[in-house]
Amino acid sequence: MIIERAYVHGASSQEEWPWSVPCVRALLADGVRFTAPVTFFVGENGSGKSTLVEALAEGFGLDSWGGSHNWRYAPDRPKSVLGERIRFDAAPHGRRMLRSWSARKGFFLRAETALNALSREGFEPDSLSHGEGFLAAFRGQFIQPGLYVMDEPEAALSFASCLELLGHLDQLGKKGGQVICATHSPLLTALPGADIIEIGEHGLRRAAWDDLALVDHWRRYLTDPQSYLRHVLD
Repeated sequence: MIIERAYVHGASSQEEWPWSVPCVRALLADGVRFTAPVTFFVGENGSGKSTLVEALAEGFGLDSWGGSHNWRYAPDRPKSVLGERIRFDAAPHGRRMLRSWSARKGFFLRAETALNALSREGFEPDSLSHGEGFLAAFRGQFIQPGLYVMDEPEAALSFASCLELLGHLDQLGKKGGQVICATHSPLLTALPGADIIEIGEHGLRRAAWDDLALVDHWRRYLTDPQSYLRHVLD
């Protein structure tokens, strides 16, 4: 692991965005501890999980638009107000990386800018499907210790491709990397040994996979789709 805790430096008014978002208020009050090589943030749209992972990426020196520590998509783009104030406590194996800017390794993968970011990193996503471009990055780029932040990587992937991605995440953790991933996927969050943090009006709380609302909804929908469809179809 690279980092064991993230927190916000300095006080802020909790009446203004992003400080008014419950998960950001929780980060401001207590920070968030990372206890496993792979951490998933799950929550509904609008819960703040993308705001949170973007700020964590920025705090580490990754471009908020996506890319590695070595490339800058928009070098003159200022950090977000939250990303500018994120600080980290290093895990034992991450002290050198956090002490030295040049030693930091990692990548921020976000669905909407992934193809551009991967192209700058030496891949040729135009010759691949969107999903294959994602997997090509994992096969050839995400192989060394570093911090890998992801925002809904499953968006472009089929069921089988998500299974392959899950295997890559597991290997990254075993090789000394650290993954922080915002997701809606019950498949990804089932990774054994991963830490799951549920985001909502409560702020941040750890949860077991079986207790996640998204897992419960998928189970019930697959068992009886009509119980959900009757509420949304005329």
